[in-house]
Amino acid sequence: MRIGHQRGEKEKRGAGKAKTQNPKRETLNMKRALITGGAGFIGSNLALELESRYPDIRVTVIDDFRSGEFSNLVGFRGDLVAQDLASFDLLDRFQPGEFQVIFHLASITDTTVTDARQMIWSNVEGFRRVAEFAHQSKTPLIYASSAAVYGVCRSGRMREDQAARPANVYGFSKVLLENLARRLNDAPGGSRIVGLRYFNVYGQGEAHKGAAASMIYQLAEQIRAGKRPRVFKYGEQARDFVYVKDVVEATLLAAGARRSGVYNVGSGRSTTFNEVILLLNKALETDHDPDYFDNPYPFYQPHTEADVSLAQAELGYAPKYPIDRGIAEYAQQFMVTGMGPDNESAA
Repeated sequence: MRIGHQRGEKEKRGAGKAKTQNPKRETLNMKRALITGGAGFIGSNLALELESRYPDIRVTVIDDFRSGEFSNLVGFRGDLVAQDLASFDLLDRFQPGEFQVIFHLASITDTTVTDARQMIWSNVEGFRRVAEFAHQSKTPLIYASSAAVYGVCRSGRMREDQAARPANVYGFSKVLLENLARRLNDAPGGSRIVGLRYFNVYGQGEAHKGAAASMIYQLAEQIRAGKRPRVFKYGEQARDFVYVKDVVEATLLAAGARRSGVYNVGSGRSTTFNEVILLLNKALETDHDPDYFDNPYPFYQPHTEADVSLAQAELGYAPKYPIDRGIAEYAQQFMVTGMGPDNESAA
């Protein structure tokens, strides 16, 4: 199989090796939890993990099913409220203090959406309502930000203290979320608000996203269909791919954070598309050469890589799924059954 240049082993071994500390964390009282966007990719994984980890917990999911998928919640035992958060008054439905923690994951996540009003109204106004409810009820709030706040980076690791330079309206909407969270943090009488800048998440539960699913999913689907995986010339674009199980773990760790803040959630190393294709071929027992073609976009993210040292030090976050292990497990889920990653037929 012919493939573009590969990075040296020394560079691979040296990535993402920050030492994990043992930070003091709040003891979680996980009896009632609210998840917005709970039928989506990360939200559904979180909902099911909460029920698995805390058998007596009562989880309430809010989702408008604009992009959520009911099949992601098969086996879910909790309550589900079908509402558009941007026009939903949570105090009309819930009592202050009803939840021990709120996870806000509802969002338009498709970075190709160009309707700025739609993106900002949905993402920001929905968050505003949830954040104000959490503030009034003094409930810890964990919300999804994004690596998209950093904008276009060509090399190096992205740190939480570097300037936000979003390159699309999605990233801009997440900057607005962080600004609002910061203002609420400064107001008296509130509770902890923790933002998580998720990097390039992949894994079970993303198939419904279609073209907005991870590059790993897109390439796997092409290979499974017997096609050459298509990437922009010459496959050296790199992403910090982080497995959804690590993302769920980071999100749960954030619920026990002792202070408000914003943290990167990634694997701590970047992986080129060429490397992804090699790993997928190995996991899927195939041997497909990449199909390189010209990049038609003048502004395209060539590189993402998270500095996760702050999350390691303050949350105790320690990614357990390097890219080879994550892809192998992800592929195994549908290799055994002959079905897609989310129980969809490969045909």
